[in-house]
Amino acid sequence: MTKSVIERDAVRAIVLAEPAAVLLMRIRSPEGKLFWITPGGGVDPGESTEAALRRELREELGIEPLEVGPLVWRRQHTFTWGERRLCQRELFHVVRMTRFEPRMSDAAEAAWYDRFQWWTLAELREPTEEVVPSSIADIVSRYLAHGSPSEPPDWEVLVD
Repeated sequence: MTKSVIERDAVRAIVLAEPAAVLLMRIRSPEGKLFWITPGGGVDPGESTEAALRRELREELGIEPLEVGPLVWRRQHTFTWGERRLCQRELFHVVRMTRFEPRMSDAAEAAWYDRFQWWTLAELREPTEEVVPSSIADIVSRYLAHGSPSEPPDWEVLVD
């Protein structure tokens, strides 16, 4: 029997601190697979992208960013999470911050959360564990070299 696909909009932060350090969180899938992701999550009905990102960063990191930066990546990812098949449309925004110690406070997210880590660009280019999106080093390098894209980037489309 084929699972029905749940459509979901999400927003994620590429939290960037000087000198070019990116904050990622390691999570465990329902099947036990560990991988690293950028903070963020689902956009609630009627919620703006910026409001959703601020809420997610408050819940997942214990911070309130002063500014939500530019949109630097868009991805549509269809995947299975436990018993659900999701088609998630994700917007990735840069959020510049000074380095801090994140504090997970969302009980639902904490069930999947393993730990946080600041990554250098060199570490992101040659990770020893899976990092999602796999192109994050290129996304960050392009942003640092050229600034915000002049128009929204094309959608990266993935199906697992």
